[in-house]
Parts: sequence; C-alpha cells; structure tokens
Amino acid sequence: MLEVLLEIFPDADLYTLLYDREKTFGLFERNLVGTSLLNQFPIVKQKHRLFIPLMPIASNALTSKEEYDLVISSTAGYAKGFHIKGKYHISYCHSPLRYAWEIDYLKNLPFAPWPLKEMVVHPMAKILRKWDIHAATHVNLFITNSNYIKEKVKSYYKREALVIYPPVDTKIFFPEPTQDEKDYYLMVGRLLYYKGFDIAIKAFNRLRKPLIIVGNGPEYAKLKALVRSPLIEFRNSVSDNELRKLYSNAKAFLFPQIEDFGLVAAEAQLCGAPIIAFNQGGGAEIVTHKKTGIHFNEQTSEAIEQAIQEFEVSQFNRREIAKAGERFMKEQFINNFKKVVRASGYKETL
Repeated sequence: MLEVLLEIFPDADLYTLLYDREKTFGLFERNLVGTSLLNQFPIVKQKHRLFIPLMPIASNALTSKEEYDLVISSTAGYAKGFHIKGKYHISYCHSPLRYAWEIDYLKNLPFAPWPLKEMVVHPMAKILRKWDIHAATHVNLFITNSNYIKEKVKSYYKREALVIYPPVDTKIFFPEPTQDEKDYYLMVGRLLYYKGFDIAIKAFNRLRKPLIIVGNGPEYAKLKALVRSPLIEFRNSVSDNELRKLYSNAKAFLFPQIEDFGLVAAEAQLCGAPIIAFNQGGGAEIVTHKKTGIHFNEQTSEAIEQAIQEFEVSQFNRREIAKAGERFMKEQFINNFKKVVRASGYKETL
C-alpha cells in the first residue's frame, strides 16, 4: 500500500513510528523525513508489541515543522494520530486500532499471560480506545479497505467512510496454470492463532487430501504438532513467482479466517483459484458463493470438510474467477484514489 501511495505521490514526505531499512529493503529511504522517539531503540523495533502502551505517546510526539496541503495516513492503528500539520487529512484505514477494540488480538503478545486479561489487557485496551477515538477526530475523510471495516469505522468512530479495495500488482499475480493436475489445496499467510490454520489442519488430517501451507509466524511449532497426515506440507517462504504458480495451480485456496480484507485471497483470485472462505469479513466480500468459490458459516474443521465436499461436486471457471479479481488491480486502486484526492480539493496535478 505504501509503495503504491508513493507511486502516486513520489515526492511526498514520509513519517512513521518505526523504520527498519533492512526489512523494508530501503524502498522508502528517499521519502523518509521523520520517525518517533521509539525508533532510536533497537529493542523497540525488534519487539514492538512489548511497547504498545507507549505507542500513543510516541504518536502524539511525532510532529512536522511545516504544514502540508494534504496528509494521507495509511494505518491499522497509530498513524492517523501523528501530529503532522495538514489542511486536509485522508486516512486509509486498514483496521481501527486492534489492541483497543479487539482484545483477542492481544493473545499474540509475548507478555501478560491471558488469564491476567482482567488486570492487564482490559485496562490497557480502555486507554487505547479513548486515544483512538480522539485520533480519529484529526481525520477529514476515512477510506477503508472493505465494507467490513467501513462498518467498524461507523461503529467505533461514528464516521462514514468510502471503500477502495487495496491494490494487487497484476505484474506479479496473474493466472499461470501448468499441465499438472490440480490436486492440492493451499493456504497462505502469517501463522497467527486467528487465521484458522489449526482447524484446516484438523480437517485435512481426516480428509487425507494434499494441503500446502505457505507462511511463518509464532504458531508454527503448535501447528506443526497438530499434523497427522503426511499430505500436509509447510513451506516457510517462497518467491513471488513461486507463490503465483502455487495460487494458479491449486485445486482451491482456503481462507477460514475473519480478515479486514484478505490480500492473499485477492491474490489467489487474480490467479484464477477458487476460494473456500468463511462467510464473514473480507472473505464474504471477495468470494461470490458458487461463482468464485464456496462460503461456509462456522469456523470449525467439520464446516471446512463439508465446504470441500461441496466444492468438489461444483464447477468453476478459473478464467471468470481471475476476471472477478480485476477489481483489486493496482491500476483500479490508483484511479479511484486519485478521484477521491481531487474531490478533496488538493491542487497538485495528479
């Protein structure tokens, strides 16, 4: 997202809480003009979740010397609260601050055992929620990545929002089928507790069908221990080219989680893969039941098994699936975003 925004505004100044040149491959070096005080401490960049209570303070302290005609925040939390002076502020909201509104997300934290949530997590979330509501008052216009997040913005901030789907690069993700038989199912993403890898593994232990899981994360050891079938395979990292081929040649892509949007599902769709998705969040928007995939309505291994059985007696046109994914093309995002910026009265030529 940030790369594409800087493609639209190549001379924009960039402010961020934390910056790691190596992890971002130096892509943003030319635009970077400001980071927070926390950026001076390597431990914060390495273990940023340990410092969640300090993030609002660091955000408030991040200021600019000049006033801009236009401020754009790309955020799932803190950036909309930076004290960057601007005449008009557009916030592209990937999600309201998770740690404030969805405390189950804090299960991934490396501190405060979950049994202590009443003592630690709830009070912290209450403070963050108050800060987040105030930070939203800095925004003139909200854009969200899905109707699902649009409803959250309305519920939490009492604000209306426009929906512009995130950009997928079709130079990377496009159908590339081979002559090989499509006999494997595919999952892709960070191995986090809420993404449903565990229930998929349990389903495929019983189904005895091939499943490839691409990704890494804190749940890796736990998920690996659940495997009982020799047909379940983990791949920690793959190149973009390898991922495109995996999407293009998968029998179907599994998406059992509730996501704000679900970029991996959009990538899979652009590659022509049918998607078996949980019917909430981004999966409900990306997948059209019986046309581009199958919806299921319970996050259980049994529901996944039933959805796969339904999928295997259904017919799908992979060319039409890829066509449906074109609404997520980068060019579509750029055109839609430019229209919104022009409507805001921004005077620079776009």
